Amino acid sequence: MNMIVPVTETRGRSRPRTSPVKMKELPLDTIVEGDCIAAMARLPDKSVDMIFADPPYNLQLQGDLFRPEGGRVDAVDDDWDKFDSLQIYDDFTRDWLAEARRILKDDGTIWVIGSYHNIYRVGALLQDADFWILNDIVWRKSNPMPNFRGTRFTNAHETLIWCAKDGKARYTFNYRQMKALNDDLQMRSDWMMPICGGAERSKDEAGDKAHPTQKPEALLYRILLACTKPGDIVLDPFFGTGTTGAVARRLGRKWIGIEREAKYVKVARARIDATLPLDESAMTVMADKRNAPRVAFGLLVESGMVPAGSKLTDARRRWSASVGADGSIVCEGQAGSIHQVGAALQGAPSCNGWTFWHVEEAGKLQPIDALRQQHLSAL
Repeated sequence: MNMIVPVTETRGRSRPRTSPVKMKELPLDTIVEGDCIAAMARLPDKSVDMIFADPPYNLQLQGDLFRPEGGRVDAVDDDWDKFDSLQIYDDFTRDWLAEARRILKDDGTIWVIGSYHNIYRVGALLQDADFWILNDIVWRKSNPMPNFRGTRFTNAHETLIWCAKDGKARYTFNYRQMKALNDDLQMRSDWMMPICGGAERSKDEAGDKAHPTQKPEALLYRILLACTKPGDIVLDPFFGTGTTGAVARRLGRKWIGIEREAKYVKVARARIDATLPLDESAMTVMADKRNAPRVAFGLLVESGMVPAGSKLTDARRRWSASVGADGSIVCEGQAGSIHQVGAALQGAPSCNGWTFWHVEEAGKLQPIDALRQQHLSAL
C-alpha cells in the first residue's frame, strides 16, 4: 500500500530560503504531497537512480479553443501551468533542476519531457546545470489532436531529453532489452505510440479525464526498461495521476512521487494500488554483454577447457592454429591473440576470434565462444 506524506508548499514555486531537515529514510513507494522543490530538498544527496520529470509546459494559451462543430477543446488551462513571465518559469526550472541534480546518484540519469513551449528553455537550463545530454527522443503521437484553427502544422510530437550527470558517468542503458523490444532492431530515437486514452485514461468522480496531460504507460514502460534495473529508485517530481509509479510497480522498481494537487494524489493512489506487479519470471531479460564478466581466451587454456597444444580451425577448415601455453595462437607464420591472427589470415581490419575459431569434438566443430559460455555459467 502506497502512502501520502505532506510537505509544506513554498511561496511562488521557489526554493525554500532555509534548508529543511533531510529525511532519514527515503519515502519509497510513497506519494509526497506538496511543492516539488521543498519535497526534493528533504531527500538525501545522491539517493535516487533515475528521475522522470513532466514539468508544467507553460503553454501561454490565449483565449478558448473550439472545435469546428462548436465544442470547446479541453486544453491545459490549470493554474499549475501558468507563470507570470518566462523569467519566473526559468527560475522555477533552475531551482527544481538544482535539487534534482543533488539527489541523483552519480551514475543516475534524468528524463525531462516537454512541448515546443518549454523544452528548449529546459534543455538549455539542463546544460547550464552541467547535465550531459545523451539523447533527445521524439515521441511521435499516432493520434494527435488536430490543429482546429488551421493556422499551423498539427503538433504531433513531444520531445524528451535524456541526461547523465556528466560525460564520464557509467549510466544504465539496457541496450539488448531495447533491441529485443524492437524486434531485434536497434531502438531509434523516434518513438511512435498513441496518446493516453480509452480505459487507460484516469477519470475523476464526474467521469471526466482527471489530468489533461496524462502520459501513456507504454512511454514510461520503455523508459524504465531502458534505464533502470529491478529494485532501482525512480523519482517523479511532477507525479500527476501516477503513471510513473504504476509502471515502476509493474516492473519491480521502487518509486517516489511528488504532487501538490490533492485531486491528482487521490487518483494516483487508487490507480497504483490497483496495479499488479509482473510475475518474477516475466522480469527475466537478456543480460547485456557489455556488463558480463570479461573472459580472456587464456583462462580457457588455464582451466584445461582448451589445453595448450590444441588445434583450432575456422568453420570452413581453411586454417588450423596451434594454441600456446599463454593463450596465444600460431597459424601460417602469424602469432598473437585469437582476434589478431583471425584478422591477419583473412586480411580483415578486425575479427571476433570467439566466433571465428572452432574446436572439434566428436567429429563436429563448435565455436570456442560456446566454451566461454560454459566457463561463465560455472562462475
